[in-house]
Amino acid sequence: MQDINIAKEKIESIGFLDIDIDVNLDLFSEIKRLKKEKNAIILAHYYQEPDIQDVADFIGDSLGLAQEAAKTNADMIVFAGVHFMGETAKILNPTKKVLLPDLKAGCSLSDSAPPALFKQFRDKYPDHIVITYINCSAGMKALSDIICTSSNAQTIIESLPKEQKIIFAPDKNLGAYLNKKTGRNMILWNGACMVHEIFSLEKITKLKIRHPKAKVIAHPECEEAVLSVADYIGSTTGLLNYSKKSDANEFIVVTETGILHQMQKDSPNKIFIPAPPTNNCACNDCPYMKLNTLEKLYLCMEYELPEITMDEQLRVAARKPIERMLAISAQYGL
Repeated sequence: MQDINIAKEKIESIGFLDIDIDVNLDLFSEIKRLKKEKNAIILAHYYQEPDIQDVADFIGDSLGLAQEAAKTNADMIVFAGVHFMGETAKILNPTKKVLLPDLKAGCSLSDSAPPALFKQFRDKYPDHIVITYINCSAGMKALSDIICTSSNAQTIIESLPKEQKIIFAPDKNLGAYLNKKTGRNMILWNGACMVHEIFSLEKITKLKIRHPKAKVIAHPECEEAVLSVADYIGSTTGLLNYSKKSDANEFIVVTETGILHQMQKDSPNKIFIPAPPTNNCACNDCPYMKLNTLEKLYLCMEYELPEITMDEQLRVAARKPIERMLAISAQYGL
């Protein structure tokens, strides 16, 4: 292993690509050692690669990860996910060190809502409350009244008076689904997730013909046409729980393929078929989520870089709508 000061300089300038790792190193054992030595916790999203999920202390969707980040006693939080997730952990834990294995792990949905443009949009509707999906930047959170996840969005919307006008951002597909579920007429920001927007209705229909007993389970970030053929629509955790409890033995899973690892672990005798996108790929991976690797996870813990840092004024402003979300979720037992 290279000298730690030289390694840190490389990480800060170009990332981890040129840092040598002994091929004989047992990364699972080393990560376990580092967790203990540094009082660190690894939080991983369901869309991470299987090795990372297997070494994580907690695996979950955005709501579960935010809740876990809010209550952890660890000194160091290693977030195996994308940038906005690391930001959320830092917002909730200003005194803790928050690390992200790859700072380039961004989010197409988050990128679709630049805070400066959204502020102009929001200012056109001064009598509206802003409910913002957690898949957004700290700057967007600071412009919001309440944050939500796909797990709690419907509950949060329905907790408000029916006459309350709402702007929902940044995911237009999730917003349209929630309008339909709640009977509201929220104004929607025109953003979307690149993964969930490119599922092919034609290919899913062909899969249904080949697997007539399979249940189609889909994430609400998908387009309405895809959701219309789903037997169950829910958050990532909702899809996982449905697959465990359902009597069906086959499932066509319409979300990022990372969740199939946990589904297969929880139900080893069931068949899980990834829904194909419109391109030539057989399944649909998030290129940002998959930037994280076990090697990068180890290096980030060893050198405690890259670290998520944040302006304190922004952090305080972004924390308020997250705390409101957590309070409403706790009130309704979510």
